[in-house]
Amino acid sequence: MYKTFLWAFFSLISTPLFSQSNITTCDTLTWYDFSRNRKIPVAIYKSNSLHQSSKLPVVIFSHGYGQNDGIAYLNYTYLTKFLAEKGFFVVSVQHELATDSLIPSTGIPQIVRRPFWERGVDNIHFVIEQLKLQFPRLDFKKLSLIGHSNGGDITALFPERYPKLIHKIITLDNRRMPLPRTKSPKIYTLRSSDQPADKGVLPDEFEQKKWSIQVVKLPNTPHNDMDNHANERQRNEIQTYVLQFLKNKSR
Repeated sequence: MYKTFLWAFFSLISTPLFSQSNITTCDTLTWYDFSRNRKIPVAIYKSNSLHQSSKLPVVIFSHGYGQNDGIAYLNYTYLTKFLAEKGFFVVSVQHELATDSLIPSTGIPQIVRRPFWERGVDNIHFVIEQLKLQFPRLDFKKLSLIGHSNGGDITALFPERYPKLIHKIITLDNRRMPLPRTKSPKIYTLRSSDQPADKGVLPDEFEQKKWSIQVVKLPNTPHNDMDNHANERQRNEIQTYVLQFLKNKSR
């Protein structure tokens, strides 16, 4: 457990993400985890039309690998803004800093990338603790994690360490870290049209039924089009599925 005095509000820039006529704003800020001597940039998306005292469900989003460009957490606004408009308190976390080592491109991914995923898990856990301090009215009983690609691998690993902290996880084409085989938290995943997952990452049909895990193939969406590169059709499809998963309207 991170103690209250082990964090600092490092910087805050509050800027409208879109025009003034839109109801969603994005606050970009950087928290500092003194226990790891690490900056953690985040973007918070929230709807201005919702009362501040509303007990909003929380979504924490983890980006795909951006080769330490420092802005990957801002590359999914079609989804983060959409979810904020639908009544979720959305936080997108920047997992890579310019000073970090690059993720290895050779070796067994489950071994050489594991330390990077674990760092991402630590980032998410720290963010959750800060949210509880700064926004105690949020509904942390309905906290969900969403992640794309490498961020999906981080998302898939998180329940291994903190199974009781989250309600659901949704991965967008994670390919390396095996999805949990469990009914709690609930597991959902959207799969791309072009990049297969490593062996053992996805549950087979028996496991899907046993654990009520939903695996959905997107036949018209390549792996690299799941961020803001997605066209309107792809965006609408991803938005629709993710919202269904979060509201538990699909099986």
